[in-house]
Amino acid sequence: MTMINITIDGKKIHAPQGSSILEAAQSADVHIPTLCYHPELRAEGACRLCMVEASGSRSLVASCVYPISEGMTVRTNTSKVREARKTVVELLLANHPKDCLCCQKNGDCELQKIAADLGVRKIRFEGGEQKAHTIDNSNPSLVRDQEKCILCGRCIRVCRDVQGMNVYSFAGRGFGAIVSTAFEQDLKDSVCTYCGQCSSVCPTGAIVEKDDTEKVWEAINNPEKIVIVQTAPSVRVALGEELGIPVGSVVTGKMVAALRQLGFDKVFDTNFSADLTIMEEGHEFIHRLQNGGVLPMITSCSPGWVNMMELKYPELLPHLSTAKSPQQMFGAVAKTYFAEKSGIDPAKIVSVSVMPCTAKKAEAIREEMCDSGYRDVDIVITTRELGRMIREAGLDFANLPEENYDSPLGTGTGAGVIFGTTGGVMEAALRTVADVLTGQDLPNVDYNEVRGMAETREATIKIGDMEVKIAVVNTLSSAQKMLERIKAGTADYQFIEVMACPGGCIGGGGQPVPVNRQIREARRAALLDCDRHSELRKSHQNPEIKTLYATWMGKPLGEKAHNLLHTHYSAKKR
Repeated sequence: MTMINITIDGKKIHAPQGSSILEAAQSADVHIPTLCYHPELRAEGACRLCMVEASGSRSLVASCVYPISEGMTVRTNTSKVREARKTVVELLLANHPKDCLCCQKNGDCELQKIAADLGVRKIRFEGGEQKAHTIDNSNPSLVRDQEKCILCGRCIRVCRDVQGMNVYSFAGRGFGAIVSTAFEQDLKDSVCTYCGQCSSVCPTGAIVEKDDTEKVWEAINNPEKIVIVQTAPSVRVALGEELGIPVGSVVTGKMVAALRQLGFDKVFDTNFSADLTIMEEGHEFIHRLQNGGVLPMITSCSPGWVNMMELKYPELLPHLSTAKSPQQMFGAVAKTYFAEKSGIDPAKIVSVSVMPCTAKKAEAIREEMCDSGYRDVDIVITTRELGRMIREAGLDFANLPEENYDSPLGTGTGAGVIFGTTGGVMEAALRTVADVLTGQDLPNVDYNEVRGMAETREATIKIGDMEVKIAVVNTLSSAQKMLERIKAGTADYQFIEVMACPGGCIGGGGQPVPVNRQIREARRAALLDCDRHSELRKSHQNPEIKTLYATWMGKPLGEKAHNLLHTHYSAKKR
């Protein structure tokens, strides 16, 4: 690698040839403010906030797209640079709503922070005609507010380059320029999968998750209701970030304590139903493998992925597992098995889930998800929403005691916890499938072949005398490439795991921001550590799962399991 010698603010720096000024500055811990730039998206130099003085240029240059050259001298903190940055921010604020105190992004807004850092105390310009677009509140997962959009283009790039969905694009010019869906349709009428990656990269409140916290408070405050909550595997390694605890911290016990103090009657673990999902999905895979079923079988835990299949690849829907996701299995069992065991009228139960995923909100209201006779899951909130509820309640999260989940839906194995990272569902399934097929309690539970963060990974796993070819995919753009291979007949796998978001649920659209590869890696490492230190690491060894089948459910893929824990998917047109 050829290294280039440059000077930034008097500091001698060696950076790889082809680097931008911004990348070189970041490598030397020189701060340059940015808005349109995101470390995981293609740089476009749209906002001009990152302008600097560079030798050889007669004007200021956008450091995120300007390449370094040998001997270059860069100055990032001159009066000219500071005045230019202030002007950019003032122009953005001139056309921006003045409702910061009640904006959902208050405290997390990048524009707000940069304005404060730059000392912007007044706005010298009058805005043009305000964008008269109504707020798009049409879907259950995301809210778009055009007035808060600063045209940074991050949502366009993440949807196009990472997810391959191309829901957004620029439209119009001048003051009339907007980020638009096709024909300015609402998201509910577009090909949006509700994955929420756009909300994760949006620097302002222009795209946020739909806030359902008031619904939760209302249920908790209703003495006629029994309010139960489940927490997804990856929430325990991300919630701390929302509340000032270092990235990668496992806060399971504090989270359980916080939920009890918020007023939930029972606090359960989605790891339980992740284990239940493995029981059903693993046996479904074995049944397909041994009886000529549709292969490759593809996991159906990720609702953003399922939405994409229904929208763009309906002819491949038979490849999806019929098993419901852990969220929905939990809801179905809670309003039948738990209600019956506890002597509670299921009509009085309000089932809440805390998820890393905005698409889970849409999954919960699907017509199919009420096999118990009631809505499986009534309210879904994201990790970010739970963080807001904890702050609203004034809880000192860092100093809360460690508490345990309730029974009988509160025990999970290490296999359940790794559902939160890409490859985890596959690894959990292999642990159970291998034991069932061989009839042994195999000592090896670490399938390192499926671990990692690459967007597509493949391996051939030896189970007894059988070889099973598997693949693990994350991000919707990579998933589409895999589906094209299946259509072409070049994907000779038997089992495929797909997660819609980068890194799986650890990078879900409802997780704390900011997020990047390093943060996802820290969350992933924490989940793997939870698994490593679990007393039980195979789903079929979960004692509560054993009791469920022995006393109530019958057997995996049995009649009751089929009616309650499995579903079907169909083509969707918008």
